[in-house]
Amino acid sequence: MANKNAYFQLKLQMDGTYLLLYPGTEKNLLDFKEIDDYLREKRIDYDKDELKQAIVAFRTACSIKLSGKMCSKEKESLSVQVSEDRMTVTGRFYPPVEGGHQLSKAEIVSELVRAGVKFGAKEGVIDSYLADRQYCRSYLLAEGMPQVEGKNAVFTYHFNTDLSRKPKLNEDGSVDFHQLDTICPVEEGDALVTLTPAVPGKPGLDVTGRVLAPATVKKVAMRPEKNTYLSEDGLTMFSAVDGLVSLIDGKVFVSNIYDVPADVDTSTGDIKFPGSVFVHGNVITGFSVEAEGDIVVDGVVEGARLKAGGQIVLKRGIQGMGRGILEAKGNIITKFIENATVRSGGYVATEAIMHSKVAADGDVTASGRRGFVVGGEIRSGTSISVRTAGSTMGTATVLEIGADAEHMEEYRKVSERLPELEAELEKVTQTCSTLTRRMLAGVSLGADKMALLKTARESKESLEKEIQVLLARMDDLQEIAGAQSGGNIRVSGVIYPGCKVIMYNTTYYVRSEMKYCRLIKDRADVKMVEY
Repeated sequence: MANKNAYFQLKLQMDGTYLLLYPGTEKNLLDFKEIDDYLREKRIDYDKDELKQAIVAFRTACSIKLSGKMCSKEKESLSVQVSEDRMTVTGRFYPPVEGGHQLSKAEIVSELVRAGVKFGAKEGVIDSYLADRQYCRSYLLAEGMPQVEGKNAVFTYHFNTDLSRKPKLNEDGSVDFHQLDTICPVEEGDALVTLTPAVPGKPGLDVTGRVLAPATVKKVAMRPEKNTYLSEDGLTMFSAVDGLVSLIDGKVFVSNIYDVPADVDTSTGDIKFPGSVFVHGNVITGFSVEAEGDIVVDGVVEGARLKAGGQIVLKRGIQGMGRGILEAKGNIITKFIENATVRSGGYVATEAIMHSKVAADGDVTASGRRGFVVGGEIRSGTSISVRTAGSTMGTATVLEIGADAEHMEEYRKVSERLPELEAELEKVTQTCSTLTRRMLAGVSLGADKMALLKTARESKESLEKEIQVLLARMDDLQEIAGAQSGGNIRVSGVIYPGCKVIMYNTTYYVRSEMKYCRLIKDRADVKMVEY
């Protein structure tokens, strides 16, 4: 069968060595570099300018005299190229001198072995070539088997886990603190979460026989938490009681509800409950409420202390009298905050903050018709949004963006530890790979090497788990701290003199009244931009 590609061939005559050029049937061009490389490999001298001109000009088969000397009778040859990732091997065949030796299948395979190929030789392609020899064309002669990546285990939650949801604004601009959807009630037998198990990956091999290990998948198993139980297959979690479901620190639990029909006062004493607490009255000065779940208060909190493992929702507010404390791992939602200390692991949403110390890992928002902050200190890990900051009287008011010292120190330690663990992982991974390759090559490992391989594999698995935990924690800390370019303070009304703005340790004093503005960190300065 005629060659489909343009190709070249050496021809020996009594007066020297000639190069035959054939156009082929597909009208593709010959590559001078390819011919030059071939001739240099065969150590055949020739006039490069003459050959270049002939290649450009040729349209039909032609003959070019290269040398007055007869070269050796070259056999059919194969040029092998192994890809950088060692997953593919391509080859290009060149014809022998007229009447010269043609490669056999065994010789082609030997050339591949010489190039380092131990896996994935494509005999079908070789057979196809031998049946129809097409020169100066690339053939895929070997191909590795890529690794198949696995899938991490996935949790599907059957309740709302979005802890960023905030109270809705009414059409009149007020905040609806009554119709709150941040609390998730469940009934006994309700499905809470479903686990889709991890699917492990499959190793691959490159053409040299090197094992390609898939990434380690995240395997998890569900454990029943408080007031929950698992299905027989361990893949679905159900509620064992009527109560409130929460997702805290990656764990799902249901808290049964302690219902207080009136005030928390001398009639109830201090309350400490392992579930959630609903107070239908007020929390009187001097008393405390502690709950592992949420705390919901219909009335006013006075100079009392509330501590929740979940959220705190005050449908009216806190009038702390300098003694009131709100502390929650989750969000804090309240009508107003006055003369109180507030600490939230999520966001703080309110209509007014007066003469209080408020700190949140997430946003601090004072919205609604009032939406003001006056006096005290407000700190957020992400952003602060208010209508009015300070007062016409120049009341000292601090607005701060940035993570607290505790989180920043933890972030530093995690950042230092991760490179150490990754360096250790690289060493044990190399050990595993080296010993595994020797085993696959048929080398018998002694008892000491097998013990070393076992230890290395165990260390590798342990290090990978520890790294995953630290990476997840770093993500949490970065979310808490916020990107230094992203944190901002938004004022939709007025910010008055007397306000001090601190953004990532940079301080800005408000000297004059400003309206409808946004304060951001710009390199070493705090700048004001349009709202």
